[in-house]
Amino acid sequence: MRVPLLDLRAQFAPIRDEVLTAIASVCDDQRFIMGPEVEGLESMMAPLTGSRHAIGVSSGTDALLVALMALGIGPGDEVITSTYSFFATAGSIVRVGARPVLVDIDPATFNLRPAAVAAAVTSRTRAIMPVHLFGQCADMDDIGDIARRAGVPIIEDAAQAIGAEYKGRPAGSMGAIGCFSFFPSKNLGAFGDAGLVTTSDDGLAERVRLLRNHGAEHQYFHRLVGGNFRLDALQAAVLRVKTPYLEGWTGRRRSNAQRYRELFAGAGLTDRVTLPVEARERTHIYNQFVIRVPERDRVKASLDAAGIGTAIYYPVPFHLQECFASLGHSAGAFPESEAAARDSLALPIYGELTSDQQSHVVKAVAQALAAATR
Repeated sequence: MRVPLLDLRAQFAPIRDEVLTAIASVCDDQRFIMGPEVEGLESMMAPLTGSRHAIGVSSGTDALLVALMALGIGPGDEVITSTYSFFATAGSIVRVGARPVLVDIDPATFNLRPAAVAAAVTSRTRAIMPVHLFGQCADMDDIGDIARRAGVPIIEDAAQAIGAEYKGRPAGSMGAIGCFSFFPSKNLGAFGDAGLVTTSDDGLAERVRLLRNHGAEHQYFHRLVGGNFRLDALQAAVLRVKTPYLEGWTGRRRSNAQRYRELFAGAGLTDRVTLPVEARERTHIYNQFVIRVPERDRVKASLDAAGIGTAIYYPVPFHLQECFASLGHSAGAFPESEAAARDSLALPIYGELTSDQQSHVVKAVAQALAAATR
């Protein structure tokens, strides 16, 4: 039995006609940049994310970039964030000329440790960028307290967290700005790159809307120097079709996560496999189901050979990336992130995954561990 890490064809099949009809409508209309499809998506996303404004942009990476630009962050400024995330988190900070101040993670949730954030605040700190990694929110109460004491805004990197909640509050609604990705592999994925910025600050919303379109409110009249961060109408149309299905898809991911827990416990593996933790008062959406195992690389190779899709998120923390050598960190600087990079492994968790497939995955993990630890 082959089990892919993600099966987008299985998700697409039941909604194929709806999606193709929406795409055909855009093609017939021939309005491919901005327009009613983007506006319609934004109207759907604002209440879903608990925000007054939802602004479609070209990718999750560009969402982070335009958020930093809207807040006026640039050379000489510092932004505190995690050393363990997708590259865009730190890369966007460097692209505006600021310095990413990296901190270590909580080994249980993979998210920022508030104590480490507090220790990293300096007079140059201009923002804190927590990452809601793998679909679970960071500790936003403590991080929010730190931000208020420092007098700086929070930029939520919610690229993997559409629909996640912290104490009933949606991801993307707890900072000055929230940033989402609709990359195809996300719980809510487009048919290419797409992203979203959320905020309840009217002034920030206006700046983001200007910045995504070269700083122009009217064509050829530019109030700001921005960029081309516009969302394509075709992507918006696809996302408008898929959004009503998101709650059901996420519910099935959560059910699959619970079934994994039962299967791993039943197989007697919980002493060797560390399963994802759902922190108190948080709703985990399982963008990824990341386990931690000894001899991770050997286990992954065994699963790959058995036809089971896996992935390593992420093999090299930011502080050990060649392009960030100028930050001056060395191996051992952030031990929890380095440990996670050594032993974390993502298993299939998509909503269409069957119970038989999950049983097969767990049996294969047991066999791989037995072989790897002989």
